[in-house]
Amino acid sequence: MKKSRAPVAYARGSERRSHVERALPSGDREGVRALADFFHGFSGSRCFKVSLAILLSGVLCAAQGIPEPAAFRIAVDVDLVVLPIAVHDRQGHYVPDLLAQDFEVYEDRLPQQIKLFRHEDIPVIAGLLIDHSGSMRTKLAEVTAGARTFVQFSNPQDQMFVVNFNETVSLGLPDGIPFSVDANELEQAIWKAPATGQTALYDAIIEALKRFQAGSRDKKVLIIISDGADTASVHRLAQVLELAGQSNAIIYAVGLFEPDDQDANPKVLDRLARATGGEAFFPEHLSDVVEICGQIAHDIRNQYTLGYFASNTRREGAFRTVRVVARAAGKGKLVVRTRSGYIARAPAAVEKGVDSK
Repeated sequence: MKKSRAPVAYARGSERRSHVERALPSGDREGVRALADFFHGFSGSRCFKVSLAILLSGVLCAAQGIPEPAAFRIAVDVDLVVLPIAVHDRQGHYVPDLLAQDFEVYEDRLPQQIKLFRHEDIPVIAGLLIDHSGSMRTKLAEVTAGARTFVQFSNPQDQMFVVNFNETVSLGLPDGIPFSVDANELEQAIWKAPATGQTALYDAIIEALKRFQAGSRDKKVLIIISDGADTASVHRLAQVLELAGQSNAIIYAVGLFEPDDQDANPKVLDRLARATGGEAFFPEHLSDVVEICGQIAHDIRNQYTLGYFASNTRREGAFRTVRVVARAAGKGKLVVRTRSGYIARAPAAVEKGVDSK
């Protein structure tokens, strides 16, 4: 059954409001470190090393009441956990204009102090993963229309690429064009691949995660459109979940399953989405794909970003659960979606994991 959501009105660029709130009192080392990690990008919930040239140094100067100097470099080691947050009311409407004090963050049930807060439409790197197995042949027209809608409603500064997959995996854009925001170009990248054979879903996700390394956007998103379970991959689901967590990608999935399809495995798509802070959709009608792709684009552009330094400073390699609660006067019960947690690895382990992709 299709996940239902109230209709949304899509806006582009300058039509969308943004809200930024962060505190940087003079001498607050944690605030400066949070800012450094923040401008490195929304690279998600794991420990990592930041070496960053900050050109927007005027933000710090204004906070400290001193003249603006030339650009400078901050190099720090931080344990900043960064979470993408989507907030809806009971009717499924997005909830804008929340403040940092409206959120509570818990790690392994322990409250955490929010050090980073932002609500702004930032460009992302987005991979469109399109199933081209034989059963998708009659569905590709609607899928391509959905992909076009996603592009049209996305940030014009996004970097997008296409990964087509059946039992083999291939990049859709021509050689020499790593990314595009041209709807016609991306449409051709989907159409040119034949629909035949089986489904190597996990291999396609791994290839897309590798592709992120070539981009210059730190917030990463995958949109998977498929009609069947994995039947041909070399990689396994556990590997996909681990590497997705290391890259901090947000995964959205659209499952086009037939009622009598014995290969259908919607739980896999739902698990991938829930683990990474995304969402899975299972439309009843193929024609719903276009609307869903528009909703996904809108969701990406309306997320909050929260960051905190974990009170547990051990890096024992264990999985830590994360829960976020939002409350605001007059807003009623709010539903928060974010990633389910992260693995607290030592820096060397993190770097090794990233290199292995």
